Amino acid sequence: MTNRTIKKVAVLGSGVMGSRIACHFANVGAEVLLLDIVPKEGTDRNKIVNEALAAALKSNPSPIYDKRFAKRIKTGNFDDDLSKIKDCDWVIEVVVERLDIKQQVLANVEKYRTPGTLITTNTSGIPIHAISEGRSEDFKKHFCGTHFFNPPRYLPLLELIPGPDTDPAVLSFLEEYGSRVLGKVTVLCKDTPAFIANRVGVYGIMGLFHLIEEMGLTVEEVDRLTGPVLGRPKSATFRTADVVGLDTLVHVAKGVLANCPNDEQNATFALPAYLQQMVEKNMLGSKTGKGFFFKDRSSPKGDILQLDLKTLEYKPQVKPKFATLDAARKEDDLKKRMMILYTGSDKAGEFYRKSFHGLFAYVSHRIPEITDALYKIDDAMRAGFGWEMGPFELWDAVGVKNALDAMNAAGVKVAPWINDMLAAGNSSFYKVEGGKRLYYDIPSKSYKPVPRAEGTIVLSELPESNIIWKNKLAQVRDLGDGILCVSWGGKMNVIGAEVIQALNKAIDLAEQGYKGLVVYNDGALFTAGANVGMIFMMAVEQEYDDLDMAIRTFQNTMMRMRHSSIPVVAAPHQLCLGGGTELCLHADKVVAHAETYMGLVEFGVGVIPGGGGSKEFALRLSDELKEGDIRINALRERFLTIGQAKVSTSGEEAFGLGYLRRGTDEVIVSRAHQLAYAKECALDLWEKGYTKPPMRTDIKVLGREGLGIVYVGANSMQSGNYISEHDTLISQKLGHVLCGGDLSEPTEVSEQYLLDLERKIFLELCMQRKTLERLQSIITSGKVLRN
Repeated sequence: MTNRTIKKVAVLGSGVMGSRIACHFANVGAEVLLLDIVPKEGTDRNKIVNEALAAALKSNPSPIYDKRFAKRIKTGNFDDDLSKIKDCDWVIEVVVERLDIKQQVLANVEKYRTPGTLITTNTSGIPIHAISEGRSEDFKKHFCGTHFFNPPRYLPLLELIPGPDTDPAVLSFLEEYGSRVLGKVTVLCKDTPAFIANRVGVYGIMGLFHLIEEMGLTVEEVDRLTGPVLGRPKSATFRTADVVGLDTLVHVAKGVLANCPNDEQNATFALPAYLQQMVEKNMLGSKTGKGFFFKDRSSPKGDILQLDLKTLEYKPQVKPKFATLDAARKEDDLKKRMMILYTGSDKAGEFYRKSFHGLFAYVSHRIPEITDALYKIDDAMRAGFGWEMGPFELWDAVGVKNALDAMNAAGVKVAPWINDMLAAGNSSFYKVEGGKRLYYDIPSKSYKPVPRAEGTIVLSELPESNIIWKNKLAQVRDLGDGILCVSWGGKMNVIGAEVIQALNKAIDLAEQGYKGLVVYNDGALFTAGANVGMIFMMAVEQEYDDLDMAIRTFQNTMMRMRHSSIPVVAAPHQLCLGGGTELCLHADKVVAHAETYMGLVEFGVGVIPGGGGSKEFALRLSDELKEGDIRINALRERFLTIGQAKVSTSGEEAFGLGYLRRGTDEVIVSRAHQLAYAKECALDLWEKGYTKPPMRTDIKVLGREGLGIVYVGANSMQSGNYISEHDTLISQKLGHVLCGGDLSEPTEVSEQYLLDLERKIFLELCMQRKTLERLQSIITSGKVLRN
């Protein structure tokens, strides 16, 4: 089993899930055969599959990392091409959610499938044992459920559901392959209705559907209470329902209602009257244009209206005001914030207590029914529903005993094992000991390590003793084998004075007897960039000397990373904007997560990249410069990347924008393996005889030849009303740096020359009133002002 490789994958069914699963296998380099039925009419036998794939590739957000990867997908139909599955290492059935159709498709698959190859079904609730009925012994041995969550590229959960005859080696392989290659959080489930994530997640949503009636809350109020403040996605509850589709939610709820008569919360899965009426009126959410929210296109601004659940009429949204919410928003630490929400004395506090208590009791009763290990429920909710904290982690955050006392007082009954756990002196579901995260194991009544994939490092679980230096926001840790790691926190992980101090300190320490440094952050994102608020304050107060010093310090730190005596590897994920991209541009190597959104976005706040980003683009332009038209085109491309504040929609796309270098930088799909791999890369650079790169003095800039192109382009854009007068000014200033200033001919200049020029231009722009207005807009409203 360990020698199994996946080179070719067949995906049977090209609907929303099938086409997107096919795209994700193409993302990781597999050859994909995507098949569907032959249309009843017409001569194009692949019309259904081709149109489905084309629709998926056009959809937003894109299911594919790079449009070039779509070439890895070949299409066909069940009648003409099913025999081709004999060459595939894994066949995934993703046809309609009907047992009879799935059984029929798999009976045909058995005729052509090569024995010993993997065969799985993507279902959100049909029993796995029923689907494989009547199949051969070899088929059943290599068969299980693989429940991907939509959209498969972005939601990391992959539930694995064994059938009664599944070979354990098949499950072990899929767990490892799912994590390492597909970048998934793989969760082994029992073959119970709705498995783990949907069983708990849909209970949570249905519970809120009933609670909103009981407490007389509005749709908008519940979404405010259950969004980012709770560590949940921005779409919260009702917007999520609209996006997923009410028909899908109702389908899962009805499935649990019918198939789980012994579930103590069975009645919660019954539809409230308003929901039943919405389904009857085809108000299913985004797919029908009307759901809990409705975009009124007849209004001038296209107002988003909310549904009044009593009348089923739409009404304007009113921003809810709750004292508990106001207090919680001031707290960045999620665990502390949960306590503020849970102990609130207003209606919001009451809402949180009721919903938390219901959730806590529900998950306590699901063990051992849906899983034997509580961490699997938390893993599934984080990876499948985008929760930052799973139910048991949330319960830990508000205090297990504390919440249990309140639940007892409210008459909410938990499973007996909770009382047994507390009676034995165990006060939490998780704890960290000796660099390992432990969970309370119910069968053995003791703590066991949460299993981690081999070759992974979890920063938050390393022992405190590994921290060799820290300040208020940042830490430098020893990862072992001579490699250090610098990381930081704070709101949006912005790069301010503490982070700059930590980066310098990390390089100091690494140069005193270590082999390399990794720059990596835990949490939701890498960094939103430099501290814009600090820049704005200095510019408004006209403290230009201090601002000059701050920019110079940032530039010097980036140059220290580039020209230190040890290799520096940056490992970004999710948002990596402005100063974060500049940091990556100066690393010896970047190991970017596949979901990394990189961009030099300074133009939007009225300045140019001032931390070495403009200099680095000029340097990279020089390295690829050729004579004539190609030279001008290369300048135009580099200029537009910064001038249009382009952000990559994936790690792969960052290569095309010039933020990453082909042949040097890499993209990794598994977030769990990213830190360990970045460490390995730093060690590899050291062992290959790393030498300190010299300061560059041979950067060829175009001078007036390039400036002419920039000025003509900016002026024509302004005269066509595509950009404002201020945009034109910033464009000219940016061109000034990329072309090396007002030089009479192409000239070779040094890195320091360009850094000084970049800093001078940055300061000049900070003196402009319109730049200050842009900075203020981004700070106060988070919106880019185009003045």
